[in-house]
Amino acid sequence: MALSAPLYAKSVPHNLEHIIVTGSRVVESIDEVPASVTVISREQIEAQLKVSPELQNLLEVLVPGMAPSTNSSSNTGQTLRGRAPLIMIDGVPQSTPLRNGSLGIRSLDPSVLERIEVIKGATSVYGNGAAGGVINYITKKPSNSSDFSASVDASTRFSAVKSDETLGTRVEGSINGRMDKFSYLATLSYEENGVQRDAEGDILGLQYGLSDVETENYFTKIGYDFDAEKSLSLTFNYYKSQQKTDLGDIFGDINQGDKSYAIHVPADQQKQGRPQGPSGNTNIMLKYSDSEVFANTGMTVDLYAQDIENVFFYSPNLANPSAGYDGGQSIIASEKQGLRTTFNSQFELQGAEATFIYGVDLLNDISSQPLVDGRIWVPEMDMSNLAGFVQSKWVIDDHYVIKAGVRHEDIDLKVDDYRTLELCRSETQCSVPMDVKGDTLNYSATTYNIGIKYNAFEAFSPFISYSQGADISDIGLLLRTATVNDISLIRTEAAVIDNYEVGFTSVLDALRLEGSLYRSTSELGTSNSFNETTGVYMPVRAPQEIWGYELLADYRFNSAWRTTLTYAYVEGKNTKDDIYLGAKQISPPKATANLQWQPSRDTGVSMTLLYVGNRKRFAANANGDYVGDQGPVDDYLVVNLSGQHKFTEQLNAYIGVENLLNRDYYPARAQAYTYGGYNIKGLGTSITVGLKYQF
Repeated sequence: MALSAPLYAKSVPHNLEHIIVTGSRVVESIDEVPASVTVISREQIEAQLKVSPELQNLLEVLVPGMAPSTNSSSNTGQTLRGRAPLIMIDGVPQSTPLRNGSLGIRSLDPSVLERIEVIKGATSVYGNGAAGGVINYITKKPSNSSDFSASVDASTRFSAVKSDETLGTRVEGSINGRMDKFSYLATLSYEENGVQRDAEGDILGLQYGLSDVETENYFTKIGYDFDAEKSLSLTFNYYKSQQKTDLGDIFGDINQGDKSYAIHVPADQQKQGRPQGPSGNTNIMLKYSDSEVFANTGMTVDLYAQDIENVFFYSPNLANPSAGYDGGQSIIASEKQGLRTTFNSQFELQGAEATFIYGVDLLNDISSQPLVDGRIWVPEMDMSNLAGFVQSKWVIDDHYVIKAGVRHEDIDLKVDDYRTLELCRSETQCSVPMDVKGDTLNYSATTYNIGIKYNAFEAFSPFISYSQGADISDIGLLLRTATVNDISLIRTEAAVIDNYEVGFTSVLDALRLEGSLYRSTSELGTSNSFNETTGVYMPVRAPQEIWGYELLADYRFNSAWRTTLTYAYVEGKNTKDDIYLGAKQISPPKATANLQWQPSRDTGVSMTLLYVGNRKRFAANANGDYVGDQGPVDDYLVVNLSGQHKFTEQLNAYIGVENLLNRDYYPARAQAYTYGGYNIKGLGTSITVGLKYQF
């Protein structure tokens, strides 16, 4: 899809040519991007957050090609076109590709967002980890106005099914202003959830759950304009979101149709170990821009540092009775330092407008996954990455847009000698520990992209594109399950993803249509196979092919009424064995419908329908059970409603209802994942009520 049109911004005209994105690392017109891009505006973000404060739910509804939300803190299974996306804040990676814990989507509070840009399909524009594309959270900038402004937003959230213990609170505040050449913006937010209940009134299971989660976010951006061309900005963001609860899980079995849920239990039966969730993730970004560093050329230099520590739940699958461990709790720790230099040169060449974007990226990423008790599950991986790139764009006769580019990566990954863990599911089902000799692995890859878009007719503007991405994601998963004694013998080769796509946009008066058809292939994918002897899910590296299509229709009936419909289908196979890929990558078909009514400037109502279809590609085993991520998915429909009214220019009230019809259902991942504890039902009817005051 070329662009998902804003659903709630009445002030945005139907012609969206002025919308810009950073898919090429510099701002450009959306009409000059021969690729699938979804831009989510601030108005859309605010409208969706009236229903749910979770970014996973927002992306599920507003991004065709994004797998259904998991209703949890983990985005495992919430892929983009069947592959893992790279999550970024202002271009800085938040994912931990070397050991992908699937927690990147919840990496900041949505109150700091100006917009979200989603570039779909494999891309090497930002380097490693973007096998499925890029989700870039663009943070707010200080106002250009010299006036000081501030706002306070307070809301509460509770279950309409059974309100006991469900009351949650959320407060966010911000200040914004400018003093001559100096500008500033600061926000802080704090949210405390009550327990979350399903449609039957039971508390949702705790595995990656959001009951009793406390979240805090501190964000500031300071800018200084040296002159009209040169500026410097410093951005700081601190995010912490952890579950602190006295509940305990009652585990069910999805093969038997039994849900997992939580109840109050004695202290010795409560969740052991540290609270799960991000324990304090920090991002610092320094940006220098010069729009005329030399003739016809602008320059941007980004220097960034990041410290991530994601704590996972206590699991009995990390047990080793012979060594005195009845379970364990892991932490994914990652430290990144990087430098990005981007030049942007524009010329007139024989009647064509030519743009050249080029630069150098440096990144050092040190990631590991130790256990809280001191055991090392994934050893420290020290990656140094040097990359250079050139991207060109040619606009010919105002009708043809041709983009072509190349990026070369050189990666060194150092791992010291280590020993794999002995882990036991039972006394007789244990993995075999292995002493593994470390080494420095070297990767080198050159990836290419080319795309063409034809803009002569507003009624039909087609594009075609080919892009590649180089990916060494989740090396940590391969290291921790090693069955050989030398790291050089583990199949850690980089995967090159080839992405092919054709699409179009059409504007016919009040109707906007979009569509795309895509196919991506890779000679090396990573799926899993369960080893009955050791009780370990072993990585399987085999060629993969993923294909699908997306459709969007947006129609404005009049100034008050508007509707948007989307449909997305994705499927994929391990082509070596001709078997379908499981739910860790492939989601069921998804359709959304949004109806918006805004009778006046001060009042608006929106209803959203989310439909998730069936996907039943796998057979049960001899015992009649499904294994791994191969459970059958039945369809379900969820309806959300939100509304707002502005009493004065300063005071705005809003209400949101999630799962308006109190549908009793298992989300797609909960049906497909047979791993213990994932079979948690969806949230029952929940209501959010809030007030926002602007000074």
